[in-house]
Amino acid sequence: MAQIINALVICFEILGFRVSISRRKASIFAFYTQLSNLVTLFSSVLFLAAGGQMAAIMRYLSTCMLTMTFMVTLFVLVPMGGGFKKLMLSGNGLYHHTLCPIFSVLSYVCLEPHAGVWLIPVAVTMVYGLIMMLLNGLGRYDGPYPFFRVRNQSVMATILWTLVLFLLISAVSLFFARLG
Repeated sequence: MAQIINALVICFEILGFRVSISRRKASIFAFYTQLSNLVTLFSSVLFLAAGGQMAAIMRYLSTCMLTMTFMVTLFVLVPMGGGFKKLMLSGNGLYHHTLCPIFSVLSYVCLEPHAGVWLIPVAVTMVYGLIMMLLNGLGRYDGPYPFFRVRNQSVMATILWTLVLFLLISAVSLFFARLG
């Protein structure tokens, strides 16, 4: 059953990336959503092609990143004015914010071997976040999320956003690591 769900996730990922790439081109790499879904695409292909410990670790990383994507979209970006229908039910959001996270995470939790090193998703997420904040601070990039726009918010707001997002990915990573 896990093989079927991972194959379905691969199809959803391809459909989502068709929309994303047509709209954003190479700038998709600035979005955590896109990076988490690229990790998911890779981890699902690896799971189907080879299995084993490396696939389990990549599926764990994918699960943590997709959960972070889902939670930030639903509980931060939607309330900040992104709109539930727009972010969760249309365009690439249908695939990358809703279908892929739900199917992929459920498959990992219920049907797949677990392998979790809680620090890996935390480190990946923090490196991404620090790079985006640095690029925003230097004026080289704007966004892609409101909490990265350090030039438009106070130092305290930046510290609080960083702390909240760090605690969230840490909690998610620890939760899924304890399953294994």
